[in-house]
Amino acid sequence: MTEDSPKKLFLLDAYALIYRSYYAFIRNPRFNSKGVNTSAMLGFTNSLIQLLEAEEPHYIGVVFDVSAPTFRHEMFKEYKANREEMPEDLRKSIPYIRKIIEAFNIPIIEKEGFEADDVIGTLAKKAKKEKFDTFMMTPDKDYAQLVEDQIRMYKPAKQGGAAEVWGPEEVKKNFGIEQPEQVIDILGLMGDSSDNIPGCPGIGPKTAEKLIAEFGSIDGIYENIDKLKGKQKENLIEFEEQVRLSRKLATIIQDVPIEFDKTGLTREEINKEALKALFEDLEFRTLSERLGLEDAKTDTPVQQTLFGDVETTQPSAKKQENIETIPHQYYLVENEMQRASLRAELAVSDAFCFDTETTGLDTHSSEIVCLSFAFRKHEAYCVTLPPKREEAQKVLDEFREVFADENIGKIAQNIKYDMLMLANYGIEVKGKLYDTMLAHYLIQPEQKHNLDHLCSIYLNYGKVPTENLIGKKGKNQLSMRSVSKEKLRDYACEDADLTLQLKDAIDPELDKFEMRELFETIEMPLVAVLVHMEKAGVKLDSAVLKEYAVTLREQIIQVEKEIFELAGEEFNVSSPKQLGPILFEKLKISASSGAKKTKTKQYSTSEEVLVKLADKHPIVNKVLDFRGMKKLLSTYVEALPQMVNPKTGKLHTSFNQAITATGRLSSVNPNLQNIPIRDENGREIRRAFIPSDGEHTFLSADYSQIELRIMAALSKDDEMLKAFAEGKDIHAITAANIYKVPESEVTSDMRRKAKTANFGIIYGISAFGLSQRLNIPRTEAKELIDGYFESFPKIKAFMDKQIELAGKKGYVQTIKGRKRYLNDINSANAVVRGVAERNAINAPIQGSAADIIKVAMINIYKQFKAEKLKSKMVLQVHDELNFDVWKSELEKVKNIVKTEMEHAIDLGVPLTVEMNDAGNWLDAH
Repeated sequence: MTEDSPKKLFLLDAYALIYRSYYAFIRNPRFNSKGVNTSAMLGFTNSLIQLLEAEEPHYIGVVFDVSAPTFRHEMFKEYKANREEMPEDLRKSIPYIRKIIEAFNIPIIEKEGFEADDVIGTLAKKAKKEKFDTFMMTPDKDYAQLVEDQIRMYKPAKQGGAAEVWGPEEVKKNFGIEQPEQVIDILGLMGDSSDNIPGCPGIGPKTAEKLIAEFGSIDGIYENIDKLKGKQKENLIEFEEQVRLSRKLATIIQDVPIEFDKTGLTREEINKEALKALFEDLEFRTLSERLGLEDAKTDTPVQQTLFGDVETTQPSAKKQENIETIPHQYYLVENEMQRASLRAELAVSDAFCFDTETTGLDTHSSEIVCLSFAFRKHEAYCVTLPPKREEAQKVLDEFREVFADENIGKIAQNIKYDMLMLANYGIEVKGKLYDTMLAHYLIQPEQKHNLDHLCSIYLNYGKVPTENLIGKKGKNQLSMRSVSKEKLRDYACEDADLTLQLKDAIDPELDKFEMRELFETIEMPLVAVLVHMEKAGVKLDSAVLKEYAVTLREQIIQVEKEIFELAGEEFNVSSPKQLGPILFEKLKISASSGAKKTKTKQYSTSEEVLVKLADKHPIVNKVLDFRGMKKLLSTYVEALPQMVNPKTGKLHTSFNQAITATGRLSSVNPNLQNIPIRDENGREIRRAFIPSDGEHTFLSADYSQIELRIMAALSKDDEMLKAFAEGKDIHAITAANIYKVPESEVTSDMRRKAKTANFGIIYGISAFGLSQRLNIPRTEAKELIDGYFESFPKIKAFMDKQIELAGKKGYVQTIKGRKRYLNDINSANAVVRGVAERNAINAPIQGSAADIIKVAMINIYKQFKAEKLKSKMVLQVHDELNFDVWKSELEKVKNIVKTEMEHAIDLGVPLTVEMNDAGNWLDAH
């Protein structure tokens, strides 16, 4: 490099990248085994490594905002005033991220009184004078105003894509303007809600870009204001001062009093010892391997070049591998001889991995396009199937024996799906099962568990996206049948090969996280049970729902009329925009804290808001009833008949094992867990669930008060244990203790309140919450809770102990060892911490209930098979199991179900099951 040639300088906007990283994982945050949310640290570090790998910058710096007010606050007191407090997890991440940057030996830059974009803008301008090419790394669009020759935006990569570099032409194209500095005028017009820059009301991004494209600047607009019309013109005139102030606020200054020291920005060698220690603490194993830290000799100095480039003696950062970079042998298996050879290898293997590629995601209507196998790393086989069903069946039949061999283990990612697909062809999968998705779910229950994600974090591998084969989801998406054999081979074989590798990577963690027993004795045996249930399905009487829909629509119309009468006018009750003013302006209904508004400045009419206002005006409960019935009608009454499989004439819900953090099963298509059962309208839907035919009956078996029994077992409260052991009415006993009266004098009202307290307290209900639920004064609710803990002192001790343990360990456990991580348990924010504390109390109870019913399901399934019964378990909802029972087998089935449910786990407290059979679910329950 000559003295006159340009040099690369990368300036990173720290908080913009940190926030981006944190929210990228917001739906599936990353936690380590200590319960620390590592999302922001992981995302930021990944972005930093990608930059270092891709660009190899000679000069680099990370710029932080400082907390002190800036000159913009002096110009506009409300600047950034609307910003929500930084999330607790994110706040705790900042010191870690600073340490990571320091371990990379990258300088941190900050300047009191100025924001990061001002510092970056100034350094970029000064760097240009010294012939540097400066790249401002940020996702923030505001930086576009600074772009010119030798100063560019560097927008970080998204989900495996490449980073975007914006020079002047890219800025002009993206904003539809002639010069990058016109971005300031666009921002002045549209404002910026994140910084509370007001802009001009009624002008959004598109309008702002159009106006600047036409008039060149804000000054140009006001010089030609008479050319505009209507509300737009009125607003621009009325808010001119605000628009001009907004432009000033949006302008990134380039004269911050800061020196440009290129020596201080020189990239230096990584402090591998410090970085390795940080990565071990955060459990960033893959990143540690990627940077060659695992075997690094941290006490050996590394020679550098003049510009800080590390010599080849240092292990280089490993880029993410893919199908193009890893040697592999993937084979098409298309004829009988090739299949025979493959079967011979499978037959002598201890275990093999398999995967199906199908025509769709519905296991009850889709067909298998190909079957892939792997039993050695980097080697896999794709068995293609003919399009005709009969011919495909013949090919699959050739593999029936190896799938049925109980001495050969079977490995897959989301194995239930593949087992269901094979079951459609009469192929049963036996032997020891291993699902990488479920293994990871037990280890990190609140993370993503899909194959792409697992390959990225465990194997540092980016697999071929499905979109590359069949396009994006939607009406134009292709079928797997239209994909070329070669592409199908690579895709299918890669899935099997990677899953086999994942098994080896994830399996040791089952022992590390103490999840092996739960995995092998509950979650994996449950898979076969769920396959059986989903395949069986449940019959639906659509005529019942059709008739009920008429009744429900009439009720909706009637309630709507009542709402109109109470409101004194007609309006669209389903429109929050119209409902809000009726409630809060016309009827002047309001909570003590005042009416809440949404980000769009509309009144909030969410259920949470309305429930708190229910006693303020009769219209509120009517609106809640109206919404409930409308949702019931659209989500279930009208939708369920459309979900009936035309081939089987039944509903086939799909049960999910890897969704809830508590361990409870969830279901989709339809979601049966959410059918309301507390109100009469919701319960009525159950009437449509019926036995297969006249030879069958519908049996429902429900655990009685299982969560209270678990609380008694875990807390070892003598009074509660005694009540359950003697088979007494726990709610009457609770009422007698709380109100200090003999059990014989307990009134129905006392029992009702005690019942609410019993179930509410295990969810950590507050005096306010209990007062709302029982419609009693808060003082009475507090007395009720105090009386409860006085009556059952060991329950209070148990709850306090759970919170204490969670604070120390970062998690709580169920009876079977399932862990629920509570990363907010030590939060400084009392509200956030309160939620975590309630989960610390409730998660072991809910999770233990989930463990118990899963064990019962496994044992019932085994007994049904052993007895060769034709009756089938068809639904699991909360603490309830439902069966389609041959009438001739009813007594035998009831005996098995009762025995296995009541003896699933020895709690030390009797488990009681209530059971009934009838011609439909409603009458059986």
